[in-house]
Order: sequence, then structure tokens, then C-alpha cells
Amino acid sequence: MPEFNNVSIVKKANVYFDGKVTSRTVVFADGSQKTLGIMLPGEYEFNTADKELMEIMAGELEVFLPGASGWQTVKGGEAFEVPAHAKFELKVKALTDYCCSFIK
Repeated sequence: MPEFNNVSIVKKANVYFDGKVTSRTVVFADGSQKTLGIMLPGEYEFNTADKELMEIMAGELEVFLPGASGWQTVKGGEAFEVPAHAKFELKVKALTDYCCSFIK
């Protein structure tokens, strides 16, 4: 889906890692949420509350997911899922445009 219709956008940015990762929250009519963001090259560790679907729109990164035996390369046009209540690590190789869906 290249665009979202009939949504609300939270004006305040989500800013992490001294501004190297930023996003905006998109709220849908049914209350579900996604974030649209940019990650600059670097290494980051995140924790999840809900299950997440990370769609990489452009860029390249490596992800280390819970239970994985190693790093997985993910490029623009690809996606990965993170379980709820988990920690995952990223090595962002190039400016990365992403969409994160929170799955309840």
C-alpha cells in the first residue's frame, strides 16, 4: 500500500539515539497505529511492547532478532517481524526509510 487514507498524524516526532532515528505516528480510524521514520547509519537496540512488522521502504540494514543464530540483511522492499516483548538489534548500513506496524 503506497499511501494511507483517512488517518490522523501525531505532530510530535518520536526521536531516538540523539536524533539518528526519528518517526511520526500514524493513527487509523480503528485505533491501530504505524510509525513512518528514517534511520541514519549506526547501531541501535530496541525493545518492543507489541509485535511489530518493520517494512523497509529504502535503505539497507542488518537485524539480529530474538532466537536468531546471526544477523539478517534487509534491504528496501523487504520486511521483518519482531515478537512482542522482545529486544532486537539493528546495524543500519545506509539511510533507511521504514514503516513500522504495531500488531496487537
